[in-house]
Amino acid sequence: MHSFPPLPKLTGTNAPDGLLDGHLWILELIDGTGLRFQMAESGLLRFGGPETTYADDEDVPFALRPAVRHVRETFDREALRAAADDPAGVTFFGVATRHRGTDYDWDRLPPFLGTDIYSADADAFRPPDAVGAIFDGVGLTAVNAVEREVRARDFDPAEYAIPESAWRDGPAAGVVVRNKRGGRGKLANADRNNLAETPPAEARAPDALAEAHATPNRFERVVAALERRGDPVTVADLTDRVVESIARETAVSVGDRSGVDPEAFRTAVLDRARAHLDERTGRR
Repeated sequence: MHSFPPLPKLTGTNAPDGLLDGHLWILELIDGTGLRFQMAESGLLRFGGPETTYADDEDVPFALRPAVRHVRETFDREALRAAADDPAGVTFFGVATRHRGTDYDWDRLPPFLGTDIYSADADAFRPPDAVGAIFDGVGLTAVNAVEREVRARDFDPAEYAIPESAWRDGPAAGVVVRNKRGGRGKLANADRNNLAETPPAEARAPDALAEAHATPNRFERVVAALERRGDPVTVADLTDRVVESIARETAVSVGDRSGVDPEAFRTAVLDRARAHLDERTGRR
């Protein structure tokens, strides 16, 4: 699986040379964690983060599991086979959207947004004008373009105003600037005070975290998603999806060294899930 391409800052001593030349694509910078994947000849999808690959889904961090599930359920394997001579030589890159300081509209924001595609046959990343169409062709959503084909001489990183996000009521976390020769760089929103932040909750006890975040509204959102897919709504599935939802959408860190113990937290959420389904059944 090919590595993520570097994404240096557009300003400062390490700014990329030669990027601001020709015509540029300006994409929204999404707060989240990098997620990449490949398809084996059998159709099996293999996933990795920025620095590692995951042997199976149990190795995937909780906050990234909604993105992995979304890709598994949505990705059109036959479309890739039809489009690529060597499907296993294509690496897809994107962002597992999760709370890292920016409070998005989580109901609208897909769990995964595509950013790049690498072809081993060409030994190159596809240009930005092709990436969106390729992701669309395999059933996934690419990161949205803010502006296309901007003349480089008209773009000044020092003067550029970060636009409004397509996925929240407020400014974007920044922008990614790309040219068609593979150059890229990012311009982050320097005013982090403009971004809604959830107070850190890692130090709180599992029961307190479950009470704060495993709310009736969150349970109903997950129930609705399961029912739309025609899946049975079991206590176990509801619990797992709610734990993953909390890990994705809040500042609660589940399973990390400094985060809440996943088993204790799951037990606390499971008790609330069972009570929610019992109450839901009683209302019918």
